[in-house]
Amino acid sequence: MPEDAQELRKARRFLKERLQRDYTTLRGYKEERSNVRQLLQRTAEMGESNSLLLIGPRGAGKTTLINAVLTDLLVNRSFVDNTLIVHLDGNLHTDDRIALKSITVQMRLENAADGKVFGSFAENLAFLLQCLKAGDKKSKSVVFIQEELHLFCTHHNQTLLYNLFDVSQSAQAPICVLGVTCRLDVIELLEKRVKSRFSHRQVFLFPSADQFEAYTKLCQELLLIPSNSELKASADRIDSGLVAQLKPDAPYITVDQLTVLSAQYEGDDKIDLLCGLSVLELCLIIAIKHHSEIYDRDPFNFEIVFARFSKFAKISTTMQSVERSIVLKAFEHLRMGELIMPLSNSGVGKVQKEFEMHKMALTYGQIQQAVQRYQALPTEVAQWAQSSLI
Repeated sequence: MPEDAQELRKARRFLKERLQRDYTTLRGYKEERSNVRQLLQRTAEMGESNSLLLIGPRGAGKTTLINAVLTDLLVNRSFVDNTLIVHLDGNLHTDDRIALKSITVQMRLENAADGKVFGSFAENLAFLLQCLKAGDKKSKSVVFIQEELHLFCTHHNQTLLYNLFDVSQSAQAPICVLGVTCRLDVIELLEKRVKSRFSHRQVFLFPSADQFEAYTKLCQELLLIPSNSELKASADRIDSGLVAQLKPDAPYITVDQLTVLSAQYEGDDKIDLLCGLSVLELCLIIAIKHHSEIYDRDPFNFEIVFARFSKFAKISTTMQSVERSIVLKAFEHLRMGELIMPLSNSGVGKVQKEFEMHKMALTYGQIQQAVQRYQALPTEVAQWAQSSLI
């Protein structure tokens, strides 16, 4: 291998290691960090129950802030002895059954819960919290960190969120529910009964415009190539992202590369998924959007959506000849893609699929952005998306 290629390979390995190894160093957000720290301390030291939402765009530093706070607190022996940390992620824990199993494992109560079967999620959760109590000693505090909290809003009846917020409000046991989300409208996604049990504490992380110079300096610092001696001491890592794009004939990171990677990192998967739908499927999403706007996000079934779609199809030049069976298949595809969610699995086999009730797992903003980005979308469909008259 040529010498310059070897040096470049060493540089890439070093930069990759530097960028990956530190998940707890947080710059800025002093007030927000203090708020979260105090909340966790009160739960651990005073047995207070609390709930809080940490809200901000992707890449703003929400998870890093939590990691930084926990790193500070975990040096305190009393915090370690009196507190359990339970991590949940909406991308991984896609229903309450999976979430409850993970909670049991993380609380190290598999043996206690073995064979214990109850009738509801609330009873299971109450049993697990009760198991933490020993004799006359006070119960251990539990901190529930829920990443991608907005995805938990799609669970059936939002049972997990309801019970966690309910416990945190009723002080049945000292717990702190710390939700993390990039969705600014997450409060609107909460059902009324869930919203009523949430403390409405919210911490927002928004990088300010005057931080650009600080970010530029930080970027220069992180991407600065050190001496050869430091390079030799770096560990071998798999190359990816910007660093992986460095080549002997292109040894510098460009603005275009940064822009493309930033767009990918901040992208919304649901919007990308919507942009990949057929025009018919997007029309059904628009019909569902209109129904939700008019009836305050009431549940819907295929018949309701088909009736609204049919009104549009009668005056449409592109949708007039679409058969009902094809529309039904498109509706089922939306369900398979989890863009719409059935209200309950209990109805499967008992209710005709055309009448099974669903709810939308999207926001109006996501639909609007998808309509704007959709390639070659018929003008009449785009106009229909902006109007609720039909």
